Amino acid sequence: MKGPKTVRVNGIDISYDDAGTGPLVVMVMGTGSPGRVWQAHQQPALVKAGYRVVTFDNRGIAPSSECAEGFTHDDMVADTAGLIEHLGAGPAFVVGTSLGARITQELALARPDVVKAAVMIATYGRNSPLQQAISAGERALYDNKITLPPDYAAAITAHLNLSPHTLDDDRAAKDWLDVIGFSPQTVTAGVRAQLGLHDREADRLGAYRGISRPALVIGFADDRTLPPKLAREVADAIPGARYEEISKAGHFGYLEQPGEVNRLLIEFLDAHR
Repeated sequence: MKGPKTVRVNGIDISYDDAGTGPLVVMVMGTGSPGRVWQAHQQPALVKAGYRVVTFDNRGIAPSSECAEGFTHDDMVADTAGLIEHLGAGPAFVVGTSLGARITQELALARPDVVKAAVMIATYGRNSPLQQAISAGERALYDNKITLPPDYAAAITAHLNLSPHTLDDDRAAKDWLDVIGFSPQTVTAGVRAQLGLHDREADRLGAYRGISRPALVIGFADDRTLPPKLAREVADAIPGARYEEISKAGHFGYLEQPGEVNRLLIEFLDAHR
C-alpha cells in the first residue's frame, strides 16, 4: 500500500489510495460512500492478481472537496479523467458501482482516450420511479433536518441493499445490522449534493450506443435499489457489452458475493490486458 494521497484535479482536491503494481485499475464508488469500501474485497483481490488499484473519494465525500454548492455528472466524469491523467498510467481499466457505474459509462463515452475497458456494477441508464422516490425521500430527510433512529436506519439500509437470502439468515442479518450500525452513512452537505444529482438524471441509454470501449456489466439478482433489468438495459445499449448477473446478491452484492464479483472482474480484466 502506497498510502492515501491528495491531488488537485479539475479545480478540486481528490483523496485517493494507490496499491499494487501492474496495469492501472481505477475504482469509482457510489452515492455517499468513500472509496475505501472497495478495499474490503475488490482491491486486495485485484492487487493479488497483478494490478495497480487506485480507489478514491468522489467529490462530495471528505477528505475530497465536498463541493456543497452542488455539481453535475460531467464534473464527476472530469474528476475521474483528471485523476487518471495525473496518475500517468492510462488508459485505465475503470470499475464503478451504482452512481460510480454511471460515471464510468459516461467517462467511457466522453473520454475513451483514458479508458482501456469499463466495468459497470449495479448500474442504470435511466431513472426508475422507485429510484426517484427513494432519492427524493433521502433529500427531504436531510433538508428537513430529520434523523432516523439508528436501529431503524440500519434496518432500512439492510432491506434496500442486501439480498433476502442474506437477511433470511438471522445470524447473518444480525451481523450486517451491527456492521451498518457501527459505520452509519452520514449525510453531510457534500453527500446531499451527490443526492441532488439523481433529481436531474436523463435517460442516457440511447447515448450509450456510442461507447466504443470493451464493457462488462454486472447486475445483482436481488437488487431492490437498482433492479438488474436496469443494468441489462445498459449492457444491451453498449455495442458488444457482456452482461453477467449474480444470484443471492442485493445492491451491496460486491460485499455479499465478493468471490463471484472478483472472479468476473479478474476474468474480464485479464482478457483485455
